[in-house]
Amino acid sequence: MATAAQVKALLQSHGVGDDERFYAVALQVAAGEKRRGHERLAEEIRGLVDRAKTRRSKERPTASILQVSQPQGEAADLLEQTQTGWKTQDLILPEPLKERVSRILEEQTNLSRLKEHFLRPRQRLLFTGPPGCGKTVTASALANDLNLPLFVVRLDGLVTRYLGDSLSKLRLIFDTVQRTRAIYLFDEFDSIGYTRDFTGDVGEIRRLLNSFLTFVEKLSGNSLVIAATNHGERLDKALYRRFDDLIEFGLPDDIHAWRTIESRLDGVPTTSLGRQGILKAAKGLSYSEITRACEEAVKIMLLRDQPKITTRMLVDALTERRLFLNH
Repeated sequence: MATAAQVKALLQSHGVGDDERFYAVALQVAAGEKRRGHERLAEEIRGLVDRAKTRRSKERPTASILQVSQPQGEAADLLEQTQTGWKTQDLILPEPLKERVSRILEEQTNLSRLKEHFLRPRQRLLFTGPPGCGKTVTASALANDLNLPLFVVRLDGLVTRYLGDSLSKLRLIFDTVQRTRAIYLFDEFDSIGYTRDFTGDVGEIRRLLNSFLTFVEKLSGNSLVIAATNHGERLDKALYRRFDDLIEFGLPDDIHAWRTIESRLDGVPTTSLGRQGILKAAKGLSYSEITRACEEAVKIMLLRDQPKITTRMLVDALTERRLFLNH
């Protein structure tokens, strides 16, 4: 039988739409039943998980950009709808950062009230910080809390695919921003916000940047526009004043690294984990890399029929992620 912690983990992962964690805990239950000699039940659980994964993979293509407020025509080719189960309350971020995200959510939730008093909510945001530290997840959490779709446009792709036609494509995107309320995440913003290292038509990119800033400044609809970059230090600081708020994400400190580990291993049986050794191995890793290391440790436990995750398993997984990144 599943333990109370496993039942809790199943419910939590289902509640936030975290399919991978749900499957991992279910397989952990199957492994436990197998150790108890319940081979048939273990196989049935594994079969259910396999069928759920197959059904989910078939559903994803149809749950594309055609949902909710649907951009039409050519705009649909430029925007990719992204969705996760995250909510802002689930974010593991430093408290000052969470408070700023909560303020954005509060203003967006009370659009009408603010506009009745001729006040404009924060709707032009700049997210900066290393990869895997929460920029996209935060945008997705805001979308979920506001019950809005999240559309992602990669500006570097816009530049490389449509360099000669990029201005008209950008205008098309912002026409959609004005008409269709959603959250629009312009990823890789440094690809146009910083041009000194670009070897192509710098003039075209400068025109694209100026047009982007003009469109953002004239934003009058109810959409939320987020420009995100992994390289905030590359941006021209004069650009910052064009945005309503700058949210700077960073690598987790020991407290938030440990919270991430606790969250990802919630409901998973562990030995008495050596916190200091684990945190040393996690030093310098992003939230997403720590999450991936926890998932790797869970997979090792399941595949090797181990009863619990040990400190060594987790340290090895974290070390492996570091070696991969430094390769």
